[in-house]
Amino acid sequence: MHYAASSKRHKFLVTVCCLLLTACCLFGCSREPEIKYPNTITMGMGADAKRLLPFLASDSSSAEISGFLYHGLVKYDKNIRLTGDIAESWDVSPDGLRITFHLRRGVKWQDGVELTADDVLFTYNKVTDPTVPTPYGSIYGPVKSVQAADKYTVKVVYKEPFAPALESWGMGIVPKHLLEGKELSSPEINRHPVGNGPYRLTEWVTGQKIILDAFNQYFEGRPHIDRVLFRIIPDTSTMFLELKFGGIDYMGLTPPQYKLQANSDFFKKYFQKFRYPSFGYTYLGYNLLDPLFSDIRVRQAIAHAINKKEIIAGVLLGYGTPCTGPFPPESWAYNRAVMDYDYDPARALAMLGQAGWKMNDSGVLAKDGRTFSFTVLVTQGSDARLKTAQILKEQLKRVGIDLHIKVLEWQAMLHEFIDKKRFEAVIMGWALSRDPDIYDIWHSSKTKEGEFNFLSYKNNEVDRLLVEGRSSFSPEIRKKIYHRIHEILAEDQPCAFLYVPDALPVLHKRFKGIVKAPVGIDYDFIHWYVHRNRAEWYK
Repeated sequence: MHYAASSKRHKFLVTVCCLLLTACCLFGCSREPEIKYPNTITMGMGADAKRLLPFLASDSSSAEISGFLYHGLVKYDKNIRLTGDIAESWDVSPDGLRITFHLRRGVKWQDGVELTADDVLFTYNKVTDPTVPTPYGSIYGPVKSVQAADKYTVKVVYKEPFAPALESWGMGIVPKHLLEGKELSSPEINRHPVGNGPYRLTEWVTGQKIILDAFNQYFEGRPHIDRVLFRIIPDTSTMFLELKFGGIDYMGLTPPQYKLQANSDFFKKYFQKFRYPSFGYTYLGYNLLDPLFSDIRVRQAIAHAINKKEIIAGVLLGYGTPCTGPFPPESWAYNRAVMDYDYDPARALAMLGQAGWKMNDSGVLAKDGRTFSFTVLVTQGSDARLKTAQILKEQLKRVGIDLHIKVLEWQAMLHEFIDKKRFEAVIMGWALSRDPDIYDIWHSSKTKEGEFNFLSYKNNEVDRLLVEGRSSFSPEIRKKIYHRIHEILAEDQPCAFLYVPDALPVLHKRFKGIVKAPVGIDYDFIHWYVHRNRAEWYK
């Protein structure tokens, strides 16, 4: 009897504690988040990194970490204009075929060795080496030669004009003295990088955390924030709880979190929220090698069966815009004349019927003994993409298409399914470069394992236009070219272009110096700082 009474009391106390915790989560916590290390910024990351060498960092997590470790010759400033990075200045010949970069003197690798023109030449040779498994092999375009004229001067000669020439040299430079003769794709190289950026990697616990410490000899001056800690938390709800209680300082909110959970007096007191259009889009991509998606009428029919407004309202809560093609509305290459596909299930059914698909007794389309059923892959931890898939499932069901959803861990999805083209469809997103050169994503030559045209799209006119778009320096000519590419891709529908989500980052208020600009908020991270006086944190 005594044991039973104690057990009941214990269960009662556990229940009360759970209810109190739930109430705290639902209605906001009044207690200040516990900050143990004020000058460390802890960021939530949905997936672990894979490879950290810049030209092997093909997934978003790897690219984000790599950006703290390595710099290229140029970068974009807050107003989306190219400015010098490792290159102090450059000269471009009148015909655009020659660029001479003048490197900063005294830029140090994180082992203390000085960065020189030989490192730039080494990086170029490795990125363009066909034996190196990089998706960026064509980034430099029609380069004829690259020479180290002296220790601090790099001369680049092009065979023909190449519009993204300057931007392409934003690729992170790697150290020749450490990597020459090494297997660059090895885990040893990619998990122990030696960079030239503001932070250096000091610890990496797979699936848990990545720690970067400020590099004292960084050429722009030591960053004000001592440490950047990335915690890998695949579940956004768990990440949000960690934010509230001080476990992390910075994360991208989901629309429901931004609108409903982060709108309390508690959040207004302790956190700062930002909102701006992301420079990218989310899409439903088809494996075009699968006969199911080889007919353009089928892909166009699916476009008519998708209600984008319903998805944006249900998934993004209005924090986004419909996507009509391969450029977001913020891009000068965006073609506003391209009309989106009307939501029209009747028309979708008619088009599917013309393609030979007929409804069977089970309410599912069938053709030649095959039902119209396919599986879409979604990244674990991405609530927005999972909800998108769930809404698509219901929308496509209305026209007799049976959609299944499979959730996978990001690295497994990328390397075991997407790279090997072992998928029928995926829901993914592209974060785009500011220059509209999308050669690597859509040119038919970029379909090898690890490259970006994993949908296996091929269109001869698009191939030609992608080359022409790289070859002209005229903004007006390039605009016409990319407007036409936009038209063709909208018609071909190699993927269903779904939406452009808003970026919704949130950051603890102790971090100061953040200025929202057209390029976002991270562009000036090395100048963020924390007041030593806690009284200044929440002003």
